[in-house]
Amino acid sequence: MAEQKAPNSRLRETIDAIGCTYEALAKDVRRVAAENGEILQTNKSAISHWVNGTRQPAGRTGQYLAEALSRRAGRTITRTEIGVGPSEAPESTERESDPVLAATDLGRADVERRRFLSVAAFTTAGVAMPLAYDHDATARMLRARTGAAMVGVEEVDVVRQITTTFSAADERLGGGHGLTTVTAYLADTAAPMLRGRFPSDALRRAAFGAVAELTYLAGWKHHDLGQEGAAQRYYQVGYQLACEADPYGHAAWMMRALAHQALSLKQPHHCVDLAAAALTRGLNRIDGRTEALLHITHARAYAAIGEKPAAARALLAAEDALIRDDGPQPSYSRVSGPAAGTVASHTARTLTDLADHLGTEQQHRDALIRWDPQEYKRVHALTYADLGDSLAAQARADEAVASWSQALSLMGGMTSDRTRKAITSLRSTLAIYQRRKVPGAAELARRAREALA
Repeated sequence: MAEQKAPNSRLRETIDAIGCTYEALAKDVRRVAAENGEILQTNKSAISHWVNGTRQPAGRTGQYLAEALSRRAGRTITRTEIGVGPSEAPESTERESDPVLAATDLGRADVERRRFLSVAAFTTAGVAMPLAYDHDATARMLRARTGAAMVGVEEVDVVRQITTTFSAADERLGGGHGLTTVTAYLADTAAPMLRGRFPSDALRRAAFGAVAELTYLAGWKHHDLGQEGAAQRYYQVGYQLACEADPYGHAAWMMRALAHQALSLKQPHHCVDLAAAALTRGLNRIDGRTEALLHITHARAYAAIGEKPAAARALLAAEDALIRDDGPQPSYSRVSGPAAGTVASHTARTLTDLADHLGTEQQHRDALIRWDPQEYKRVHALTYADLGDSLAAQARADEAVASWSQALSLMGGMTSDRTRKAITSLRSTLAIYQRRKVPGAAELARRAREALA
């Protein structure tokens, strides 16, 4: 680590203003790092060294420190503010405001393994990005930069076909399968296409929508791999592109994606506001199934902050919207699979936060019958894992072991950090079951060790 002669007064003053101990802050830093796929041993001594100036945070740790302090302060605190380096990778204003250029850069950075993307960290401030986004200014800039090449229906259709093909493969083989291919196509072909001329405004919107869906897929694949900072960057750019395609329904869906990621990471900051804003945009402009998926995200956001009555109302709104038959469901929201299955699955997660384990079990079982087990193999695997957790919470050990065993069988051959985390999470309970001689627990523990090896 680089030596620093003077004490870091900026960091000390920030910590003092927030009022947390070094030990508590070190725990927060470890948690943020874990969210971004990195295991750190940061302790209170490390915080003390950073404050005294004898050491500097190495690698991405400065980003994790700034994010940990931001969460405690309830505002954005940058690395520059606390004296541990630049707040972000050096990106020009042009790249920040131009989603076409940003999508190209992200895809190319993935292919070339460039550092700015590999060290990107998920931030709670980034969740709120759509709430302050000026789409009108971006739209004027994008229309002023139209090139000479003509783009037709065929080019747009190919982007959609590639997205559909790799989405299907993603469900069976995990986010690591085909990531480089997807991001290379985004950088080299799909995003540059948006610079062309279109014979109609409808086709132009369709093109932006198609590339927004491909960008979402790249973000989803990073999310599945536990690379949350990169996923958030893709989701933000996907939101910007979606605004140009459909500032109501599609943009609302991408707002849901940002909220969904944060909820998965147990970081509900801004999620209620984001879900509410998405619903405001989408209501009376989207079909019932898509609306149901927005309501269920709203329900999860309320449950995550302990707002039980509001969560219950949002669950009812999702059920009411789901039964509406008022038009076709767009491709951007079909990506999550059958809406009824997704609503059941996220209802289960909402009820988990509300400690309703029996209700959680019932919703997971309902979700399992809504999805085709071959087409949605990963969904089935993760649902069986969650079902096992809800059974274990009800002290039904034999059934929990059976459910986890089914999950483990389905996870074979997947390149997915989410499946690895699901396997890791059940091992402590399995250790207790082994001591209690629960049938099948020892064999399942052995299989879990092998799967993680």
